[in-house]
Amino acid sequence: MMKTVILAGGLGTRLAEETAIVPKPMVEIGGRPILWHILNIYAAHGFREFVVALGYKGEVVKDYFRSFRERNADLTVRLAHGEVTAHDASHPDWTVHLVDTGLATATGGRLRRLSGWLADDATFMMSYGDGVADIDVGRLLAFHRAHGRLATVTAVRPPARFGGLWLEGDRVTSFTEKPSATEGWINGGFFVLERGVLDLIAGDDTAWESLPVETLAARGELMAYRHDGIWPPIDTHREKR
Repeated sequence: MMKTVILAGGLGTRLAEETAIVPKPMVEIGGRPILWHILNIYAAHGFREFVVALGYKGEVVKDYFRSFRERNADLTVRLAHGEVTAHDASHPDWTVHLVDTGLATATGGRLRRLSGWLADDATFMMSYGDGVADIDVGRLLAFHRAHGRLATVTAVRPPARFGGLWLEGDRVTSFTEKPSATEGWINGGFFVLERGVLDLIAGDDTAWESLPVETLAARGELMAYRHDGIWPPIDTHREKR
């Protein structure tokens, strides 16, 4: 089964009130951690084996998955003996590898540290632990396989934070309340990668988004899958709400 790497070790400083307690991927949206939602995106398309790169407060992620079954089932607790029985509920058929990749390791360094976990994989997927979208990852993978390059990045248009005005002189000719950006694409995560990209990562201090990706682009080995659907950033409390 193809593996999906989730980079979940960063500090998430812009949500500092919550990430002082839990790592950003464990901040809850609708009563579930962001990370749970991300795994569901992939699982909905049949990709159910994950390698999660941990760092900051990684023990919180481990504790969540270690107790996942009990968290999501009815329980009977026999207090005299400490016996706990979890009554069967519907649980996702996922395999989740939780790997400590260092507290201060950069995104590329985290990926490089996972090379042993990807030894049997020529192709794998990768995304960030705070990124959700209504993306069809099956189509993303098909796009990647069709072009034959080393890497595919999902390109998205960021939502505008303010209403848009179109002017003729001092007259407003059109007003749009918080439209999506009409120009420019940004890195939306949701990569598909060939194992050869790991050779471009020098060490722990290498950010994936700098030299490795820049080198791939310069060599013509990076293609963009355009996603025009939902891609909400979750960087501030307003965006989280």
